[in-house]
Amino acid sequence: MATLTQVESILDVDAAEWNALCGTDQPFVQHGFLASLEASGSVSPHLGWQPAHALLRTDDGTLVGAAPLYLKDHSYGEFVFDFAWANAYDQIGLDYYPKLLNAVPFTPVSGPRLLARDDGARRALAGAMAKLPEHMGVSSLHSLFGDDASTAAMLGAEAHARRGCQYRWFNRDYPDFEAFLGELSSKRRKEIKRERRRMADAGVRVTVRRPEEISDALWQTLYAFYGRTYAIRGQDPYLTPEFFAELTTRLRDQVLFFIAYHETRPVGMAFMMRSGDTLYGRHWGCETDYHSLHFETCYYAGIEYCIEHGLACFDAGAQGEHKIRRGFEPVPTWSTHVIADPRLDHAIGDFVEREAEMMAAFEAEQRERCNFPQTPAMQP
Repeated sequence: MATLTQVESILDVDAAEWNALCGTDQPFVQHGFLASLEASGSVSPHLGWQPAHALLRTDDGTLVGAAPLYLKDHSYGEFVFDFAWANAYDQIGLDYYPKLLNAVPFTPVSGPRLLARDDGARRALAGAMAKLPEHMGVSSLHSLFGDDASTAAMLGAEAHARRGCQYRWFNRDYPDFEAFLGELSSKRRKEIKRERRRMADAGVRVTVRRPEEISDALWQTLYAFYGRTYAIRGQDPYLTPEFFAELTTRLRDQVLFFIAYHETRPVGMAFMMRSGDTLYGRHWGCETDYHSLHFETCYYAGIEYCIEHGLACFDAGAQGEHKIRRGFEPVPTWSTHVIADPRLDHAIGDFVEREAEMMAAFEAEQRERCNFPQTPAMQP
């Protein structure tokens, strides 16, 4: 017999106990990443992210299941868009917010969302979590970017599945960047070479640095680049400076900065993280808008890093059909949704079923546009 409880901070959970359930070295579900978000103030109740993490324990207190869970009063920072659902609730006089969100804040990366000792514990965790909207008096529960095991468990708890599409680069044992280019069409190969040559002719190069190789002064410059990305959209950055300091303390070996220099002056950066087999591009920013700087810093330098270090996959972030032209491939993503109100549960279930058919057709079209007939078996 196992019982579900909730805690208001990941800092109240033993890190080793949590990490023992992850089943992966992907950084985003690790205790250190989630703790960095909370300890830095990047995630907090006054920002609309109230931690309510789910813990499943046996009668003897053993943790057998866990899930990052938040009570949300908005839908920002999620990357699975449900604003139309909120409007539908409003039109019939119901409150969509607060809602429950099982996700990694600001991180549209597929991976485990229901951490568990085994499949039985995962199913028990999903079943208990599916009851939370009714028990807590909230509209819904949303589990975003789940892996196959998490998605299957939520579907077993009668959640609705919603399909999305992202783009990833896969390493087909390329000995070098030129070998990768050789797999592309002549047109695309020439386009990439032209973009890279434009950067070289401008005197721009990208250097990969670990946290301990970055001075305080350089760090302030890099954070200013990151902040500018949000400032031009008229909003504050999601992540505080303290987040990066916390993260480089807790998960130092998985943090990388791809820094673009114009001669000796830093002009752009991409913040990335890595696991044993995958590179994850997360955030980027620049001093000013150099032509092709984004592609070089966020895509091509990452591909070169994967080839050099033998990584199987490069997940360069959400969205971006333009990635197809740069050697990335379409892959499906999944989220699952439990809707408390029976009327809207039926309507949303019908919507995501029809949407999934359209997304499958879209992904097939994108596959025809890319240079590879199918995704390799090494997909994470």
